[in-house]
Amino acid sequence: MDKEKKDQSKLENQNLHIDDCCSKPSPLISIESICRPSEEKAQLSLPSLNQPFVVGSIQTPVGMVPQVSSSLIWKDHLGTFRARWGVGRMHYTIEPGLYALGQPDKDAPVLVTANYKMSFDCLREAMPVRDVWILVLDTKGINVWCAAGKGTFGTKELVGRIESSGLDQVVNHRRLILPQLAGPGVAAHQVKRLSGFKVVYGPIRATDVPAFLDAGLNAIPEMRCKTFTMWERVVLIPMELVGAFKPTLIILPILFLLGGFGGQEGFWANAFNYGLFAVLAFLSAIFAGAVLAPLLLPWLPGRAFSMKGLALGLVVGLILAVFRGGHLTDLSSRFEILAWIGIVPAVTAYLAMNFTGALAYGSDHALLPKDGELEKGCFFKTRTIF
Repeated sequence: MDKEKKDQSKLENQNLHIDDCCSKPSPLISIESICRPSEEKAQLSLPSLNQPFVVGSIQTPVGMVPQVSSSLIWKDHLGTFRARWGVGRMHYTIEPGLYALGQPDKDAPVLVTANYKMSFDCLREAMPVRDVWILVLDTKGINVWCAAGKGTFGTKELVGRIESSGLDQVVNHRRLILPQLAGPGVAAHQVKRLSGFKVVYGPIRATDVPAFLDAGLNAIPEMRCKTFTMWERVVLIPMELVGAFKPTLIILPILFLLGGFGGQEGFWANAFNYGLFAVLAFLSAIFAGAVLAPLLLPWLPGRAFSMKGLALGLVVGLILAVFRGGHLTDLSSRFEILAWIGIVPAVTAYLAMNFTGALAYGSDHALLPKDGELEKGCFFKTRTIF
């Protein structure tokens, strides 16, 4: 009798343990792993088919995947132009998830990029007559390299996006091709352990991806290096001008009006003399720092960008002094010229230093010019990073 009671008590304790599994899980095992079926761990989520750049859809085991083309339409180019000038730049995004470029099958390669639309457009435009899957991560509208440093293009987001897109059901292989500049944010071994997918780092430039695929995922040294050519610097100038635009709108009328209080003539006569020259001098400093400094960057003396801008500003300041030389008839005019010879280089040096954000390192570690070209490196704002 005692033995039967003990067996019954033991059975009741076992049943109690089973019933209470969701309320008191073991500290070593998560609630999700005990109480929720494995198929419910990741809820499938596919991008909308109603996005303007979507040209169709492809049926997959997980549902209809949006299909895109490698040919950009005028709306895509307009969006890029607007983003270059800072119009809606922080909201220039697409929905994250899985996209089909061309007619990919279960063996097609999977490329990973950010949901910054300029990065997405650059990648698909570089892949004409190709059938690939594109897995877009939610980087909050930030490009690949900046997002990798920020953490939004990271291991957690990548693994989560693999699960939510049902990628393991769409392709037969277990291989992802990531941009090289995603390296700071992604731990490849963790991705392999958590998702079963192997990470392969592709080239820096999207235009090199087709050759990388054709070479059996082997990159030549040139694919691992980022140039900083004249054109690559030119496309960044609009953002430099936009950054200086707002404070300039406030400063210019102040300079013009302050000029009215100088000299021996009336207020408006002084304003159109000293004030107008002050406006011209300040605009010259802005133009030198935001336009000429990026264009002449490899040939300006110094290593730090601020020193490059300072040297350029001194030249501009001296040119203004020569231009103004005929008006040095009194002491106030001479002080005016000396002041602008100091102000112009300071403004130009600041704007040139701000251009450091386009490069991989800070100003004190900026890339040295060599034979008229910048040495190997990478930069943040380019659209060629996929």
